[in-house]
Amino acid sequence: MFNVTTKSMQWGEETLTLETGKVARQADGSVIATLGETSVMANVTFAKSPKPGQDFFPLTVHYQEKYYAAGKVPGGFFKREARPTEKETLTARLIDRPIRPLFVPGFKNEVLVMCTVLSHDLVNDPDMVAMIAASAALTISGAPFMGPIAACRVGFTEGEYVLNPTVDDMHVLRNNPDQRLDLVVAGTKDAVMMVESEAYELSEAEMLGAVKFAHDSIQPVIDLIIDLAEDAAKEPFDFQPPEYSDLFDAVKAAGEEQMRAAFALTDKQERTSAVSAARDAIKAALTEEQLDDANLGSAMKKLEASILRGDVVKTGKRIDGRGTSDIRDIVCQTGMLPRTHGSSLFTRGETQGLVVTTLGTGDDEQMIDALTGTYRSNFLLHYNFPPYSVGEVGRVSGPGRREIGHGKLAWRALQAVLPAATDFPYTVRVVSEITESNGSSSMASVCGGSLSMMDAGVPLKSAVAGVAMGLILEDDGSYAILSDILGDEDHLGDMDFKVAGTENGITSLQMDIKVAGITQEIMEKALAQAKDGRMHILGEMNKALTGAAEFSVHAPRIETMQIPTDKIREVIGSGGKVIREIVEVSGAKVDINDEGIIKIASSVGEAIQKAYDMIHSIVAEPEVGQVYNGKVVKIVDFGAFVNFFGKRDGLVHVSQIENRRLNHPSDVLKEGQDVKVKLLGFDDRGKVRLSMKIVDQETGEDIVPEAKEKNDG
Repeated sequence: MFNVTTKSMQWGEETLTLETGKVARQADGSVIATLGETSVMANVTFAKSPKPGQDFFPLTVHYQEKYYAAGKVPGGFFKREARPTEKETLTARLIDRPIRPLFVPGFKNEVLVMCTVLSHDLVNDPDMVAMIAASAALTISGAPFMGPIAACRVGFTEGEYVLNPTVDDMHVLRNNPDQRLDLVVAGTKDAVMMVESEAYELSEAEMLGAVKFAHDSIQPVIDLIIDLAEDAAKEPFDFQPPEYSDLFDAVKAAGEEQMRAAFALTDKQERTSAVSAARDAIKAALTEEQLDDANLGSAMKKLEASILRGDVVKTGKRIDGRGTSDIRDIVCQTGMLPRTHGSSLFTRGETQGLVVTTLGTGDDEQMIDALTGTYRSNFLLHYNFPPYSVGEVGRVSGPGRREIGHGKLAWRALQAVLPAATDFPYTVRVVSEITESNGSSSMASVCGGSLSMMDAGVPLKSAVAGVAMGLILEDDGSYAILSDILGDEDHLGDMDFKVAGTENGITSLQMDIKVAGITQEIMEKALAQAKDGRMHILGEMNKALTGAAEFSVHAPRIETMQIPTDKIREVIGSGGKVIREIVEVSGAKVDINDEGIIKIASSVGEAIQKAYDMIHSIVAEPEVGQVYNGKVVKIVDFGAFVNFFGKRDGLVHVSQIENRRLNHPSDVLKEGQDVKVKLLGFDDRGKVRLSMKIVDQETGEDIVPEAKEKNDG
């Protein structure tokens, strides 16, 4: 019934297995990849003809984590996997980016790649397994895919690169000083196609070494996929790239001169209008048959690319007049908004981000429910890209894949310089509102986010800047590396290479290649040129930081205190009664964890002190010989019970009330009366013994006995 093909190999510490032929047999390609006990099923289907008039490649990638894979039931009311989590969205993008450029140019049939996590051993991250499964499924599907690719994750500890570190090793890297890198690399046999990383101030040489280590490590996996395909691949789909040289010649003849003049305009709005007019002029010169040709859009793009790319490589001059390594003019401003905790406006050319920082308490941490378990994050970065930022009218909805991906890139770049939670016990939320965009708004978010957090008084280890690099690689091998690319250069170029970091090293690197990969020489040069650009931007950012920023008066102050773990129950009280009372009486937020660390937060200093004193009175032990303020809570025949230390009561015996004989304590005391008492000690049963008569009830000072005074005299 089944025609199963299985291939296995030892890869690092685990066994990698690829299997096809048993499950999802109606898909064009289906592979279950297993690493250790983590299994991901990838299914590929593609339409056998394009939709009429479609001039783009409709590739869709989905990645789904099923909770049953880790033996869990989803949280929430519905108990069913719902909208994609951030991890699922980011992994879908991770798979999409290296496979998209490897489809034969001109292929515009709809393609669907679905990756489903079936089993998770909580050791091997399923995202890398999903990329391998997707590549294998595409390779055997018969689709015009110029793969296979493979991918791996690389760690860096004690100067050594680590292949496929465990989930625990990569979790919350900021709290793991031994691990300095979380790098994902995907590539073909000959070239690197995609890089994504979170790093802790690594040098350019260390990052380059990590990429090379990863590319070498994926070679056996590529061979395994080829081995699988030799036994299980379907017949290649009969697809021939469209031939439209005659149409391109007609388009070029009709509008090359006008298009070249349009690209010579340095202002984006003027250039966009002129390019649009040039396209209209070209269409007006074409025949009806040529206008109906499905390849017209491709011919137009080819003309635009040839003009932009050829001029840059030949002359070294770009469409906005800059040289290849020039950075656009930068203007930075902090303290933009009066009521926010921190804000900045970062403008680089025609790209601008308004970035705002909000400081919160432990209650504001984000709780993340993942396959590996539930954990909290105290650093959030949200990126918004409204239509007006590019002068367009568009539908406004929730964040899409692009917003989530760009926000995560900026998050990775900045979180490496955040202070430890024990040193700065705040939840930090950064929101980047992109108000203008013409290239690299994610890097503007990094720069603006760094400035905004510094404006809010967050003690960053160092300022962080980011720059987007581009590449134009011609067929003859000539190339130009571009610093601080524009939107058009990104759209028509061969590489999007984003580098963020401090003066000391790289904190994030993201690279996407649109051609069959680049050489190590090009990558090395791009990293060096990016470092020069980063240093220039950091210099401009420093001009906006005139001095140490003070906390906003609207931001909460947080004090921490440590109590013995055996006192936690007393601070919380039965059903939370005590801690609720502390919050209500003091007006401060109080958060306590299982280690006995208490965070007290309020924008009012007196509220923090009040809560601190109330907690201290519960957990501290009274000291023998100390004088305390107390309140009479009960009068009995033999004395008075006085509440003197938080909730602690003690007995003042009738003989210890005054230096004279009393008939009854009520002769001088009444319930509710404020008194001053001295702790004499504890009796055999641990009961507290207090005295009033040896304390001056006005001043709280010890009363020196008369006999002692005479002896001293």
